[in-house]
Amino acid sequence: MKKETKKLRSQEWFGGSDKMGFVHRSWLRNQGYPDDHFRGKPVIGICNTWSELTPCNGHLRDFAEIVKKGVLEAGGFPLEFPVMSLGETIMRPTTMLFRNLASMDVEESIRANPIDGVVLLTGCDKTTPSTIMGACSVDLPTIVVPGGPMLSGRFKGEFIGSGSFSWTIKERQKKNTFSEEDMLEAEICGSRSAGHCNTMGTASTMATMVEALGLTLPGMSSIPAVDSRKKVLTQLSGRRIVEMVNEDLTLSKILTRKAFENSIIVNAAVGGSTNLLIHLLAIAGRIGVELNLEDFDKLGSKIPLLVNLMPSGKYLMEDFFYAGGLPVVLKELENLLHHDVLTVNGKSLKENNANAKCYNDDVIATLDKPFQHNAGIAVLKGNLCENGAVIKPSAATPKLMKHKGRAVVFESMEDYHARIDDPNLDIDETYVIVLKGVGPKGYPGMPEVGNVDLPEKLIQKGVKDIVRISDGRMSGTAYGTVVLHISPESAIGGTLALVKDGDMIELDVANRKLHLDISNDELKKRKALWVQPEPHTDRGYVRLFLDHIQQADKGCDFDILVGKSGSVVKGDLH
Repeated sequence: MKKETKKLRSQEWFGGSDKMGFVHRSWLRNQGYPDDHFRGKPVIGICNTWSELTPCNGHLRDFAEIVKKGVLEAGGFPLEFPVMSLGETIMRPTTMLFRNLASMDVEESIRANPIDGVVLLTGCDKTTPSTIMGACSVDLPTIVVPGGPMLSGRFKGEFIGSGSFSWTIKERQKKNTFSEEDMLEAEICGSRSAGHCNTMGTASTMATMVEALGLTLPGMSSIPAVDSRKKVLTQLSGRRIVEMVNEDLTLSKILTRKAFENSIIVNAAVGGSTNLLIHLLAIAGRIGVELNLEDFDKLGSKIPLLVNLMPSGKYLMEDFFYAGGLPVVLKELENLLHHDVLTVNGKSLKENNANAKCYNDDVIATLDKPFQHNAGIAVLKGNLCENGAVIKPSAATPKLMKHKGRAVVFESMEDYHARIDDPNLDIDETYVIVLKGVGPKGYPGMPEVGNVDLPEKLIQKGVKDIVRISDGRMSGTAYGTVVLHISPESAIGGTLALVKDGDMIELDVANRKLHLDISNDELKKRKALWVQPEPHTDRGYVRLFLDHIQQADKGCDFDILVGKSGSVVKGDLH
């Protein structure tokens, strides 16, 4: 272990021999801490997103105790603290509404307390970006412990991908192949262990992103939550964060522009979620790295798909781990990545993955024989999305990637639910579903509703996919030819707000085009008649959200949170 290079931040609280030093130490004494804990041991804050209301993070209370063992072994002083948790499957109207609130909780909890280094315990979708965003704004030595995916689900002989299976339920019910008994059995089969979604959904995407950024110990992201090897690396993470404090290895020394570029490339290779764009842009904004929407297309859209996982493939995260996990992908991509970037263990990305081996080439392919070419996320432009929109080609239907069809417009989610299964709805498989009012301000919070279910009459006809566009998001577990994140959104007068039933819309992914086929004069007329909707509320956090939220192409962070405040705290409590 290296010697300290600077005075520990926690000593500003615990190192004094005056009244305030007495106050800061004395009340903590009621938990039985001995003298040496206050005399120069690095204080490690364990930021825990555990909650019984967040099923994916339900095991993190146990993980916190394992981290503490490692911290104590390395000579640190572990102190666990709770922050707002975000359960994707339960919270209404959407956890995205609260991502920035959780990040504020993390930021201020770290800054306001005598913490020298931080361990972030993450799992469900938004708990990863929110905690990292908050930690970036303080910029202390930080390591991430991702909670890990659930074990693979099995239902009547088929694999169940948590999340991905959910999107088939309406079709199964409408075709009378899914009884109430089936529903109950599948619920249990699909969630048979602790952990987050076992597909390459948003939770696994974000864990993969964190490892690609260099914020976890090597191989950490793909290990199932209940595997003993996850516990080993969790304990080692507790040891390592103490060393990071002594080395003054802060987030800003790891999260460089090169690290972000690596993450974009890796996301394309694993078939990761479109949600990565919004979260990575927000994290970059907090740490002060220049990143824009076009970078995702420029760097990632030509990367081949190397991982055969749902929703873009057929396997699950457990299979990915057994095949060698992310280290195999990182090694395969070595010549496309910045392999000299620093990671939390003090080694480069190349050093960490030099000995990785693939044990199943049906799960992890090579660059020479990928599962799909040019699989990364495509960024679209056009009069319908002046600031951009995105589509995930690896999860889309190839024949629909170039399509022109009539719009059938739903002004809101309520409008969609009321009319989508109306047998008299004028729609067939050539149409384009247009969903408005589900952007950052419109919903509010930009929910994962972009991959709306198809009309019952098309399902009965055997139609599996049609083009769908919206200013909302899509679950990383979902699939389909779905255009998302349209910016500017409809609620602030973007062109999407002006689309009418019957308008022709052209999608051309190869040429990165999304176009509403009406004249500029007609657009101006419609714009002049458009009336902005009333704000959802005039009080509380949602009012703060509506006043300060940025658009999707900026990462949906608050304009007042971009950048960092640092770790210095002025003033004391007495």
